Amino acid sequence: MDYFLIASILVLLSAIFGYINVRFLKLPNTIGLMLITILFTLAVFVISYFDDTLLNAEKYIIAQIDFKTLLLDVMLSFLLFAGALHTNFQQLRVQRWPIFTFSTLGVLASTFLVGTFMFFVLHLIHIDVDYINCLLFGALISPTDPIAVLGILKKAGVPKKLETKIVGESLFNDGVGVIVFLTLFQITSLGVEAVEVSHILELFGKEIIGGILLGLALGWLSYRFMKKIDDYQIEVIITLAVVMVGTVIAQKFHFSAPLAMVTAGLLVGTDRVRESAMSEQTEKYVDRFWELIDILLNTILFVLIGMEMLVLAYDGSYLLAGLLAIPFILISRFLSLLLPINFFKKKLDFEPNTNLVMTWGGLRGGISIALALSLTEMMHRELFLFITYVVVVFSILVQGLTVERLVKKLYKTDAAPN
Repeated sequence: MDYFLIASILVLLSAIFGYINVRFLKLPNTIGLMLITILFTLAVFVISYFDDTLLNAEKYIIAQIDFKTLLLDVMLSFLLFAGALHTNFQQLRVQRWPIFTFSTLGVLASTFLVGTFMFFVLHLIHIDVDYINCLLFGALISPTDPIAVLGILKKAGVPKKLETKIVGESLFNDGVGVIVFLTLFQITSLGVEAVEVSHILELFGKEIIGGILLGLALGWLSYRFMKKIDDYQIEVIITLAVVMVGTVIAQKFHFSAPLAMVTAGLLVGTDRVRESAMSEQTEKYVDRFWELIDILLNTILFVLIGMEMLVLAYDGSYLLAGLLAIPFILISRFLSLLLPINFFKKKLDFEPNTNLVMTWGGLRGGISIALALSLTEMMHRELFLFITYVVVVFSILVQGLTVERLVKKLYKTDAAPN
């Protein structure tokens, strides 16, 4: 089975499940697609007791896909650029300091809080895991997933200022989260003694600063090229080249591709660039093209997340650990946001209940699963992959389904769709 056939099957499943969702369930696409895929996979399990053809076919498809590489090295760049392109840059600029704090110090604080909680929880249920491995789990589960967040917030009716904070944080914190994860991964692999503080600071500096500078350079270049011409077809291709070539450059020089794509997307999407470099026709086609890319990759991603349950090693103690992890992860997120929100709320006129909405609206998704899949057996891969899957499913299905209701209850006058 070649890659084209596998891609065709995934697109077919996405189309069928998407149709079922829009026609009958009418849930947000991210929620509906994953729910239908999980139900489909469970049905395949049941059918396999009589005929295992479908189950073997689904297992084969999953075995041929490197989910981590596909998401982190390919899909994420397109999705983040598309998300950033349609983000309100002016609001983001006003809220830049809390967003920066949430996506850096907030991720670090959450990593250590989750890691510490999980260390005690796992030992409480007699699963012996080193503290450093619990920190690894904290790093992979702490970043909120921009792909899941963006899709659901569109329907939730969140006040604009609060929406900007949640979206802005989710766009940037996955890049920071991946860097924190890679740092802890290296420490775990080589040992604490073999890793120097200067090397960690160099890694952070190179990934973050390099990624942002690359994004600025790519955004500026695309602006200059688009300003010189008026041809919507070529200008759409220029934005596509920015994402593809930018990702290759970032991977080659070990810069953060997610941060580069977010920066480039924000720059290209600013009002100034749109007004001076894009005609109305170009702007319409650029927006429509990236909306289509966003929807297509989102549908495939959440179908894949649903299918990933086939790679889980089921164990009763793992399920208990996953269920216990959910409240502690939510508590950790609430605590990690508490200090920055209290610091900035008077200066920037924060909405009431900001921490509550950011905690419940901070969804986990494919990025966490991709990072969990990269763990080694020595890092308790099967355990943390199962826990991650339980948390992600709860996050998207339960939090995702109820965040709109929470927002409407808290902000009755602002609950209309944006």
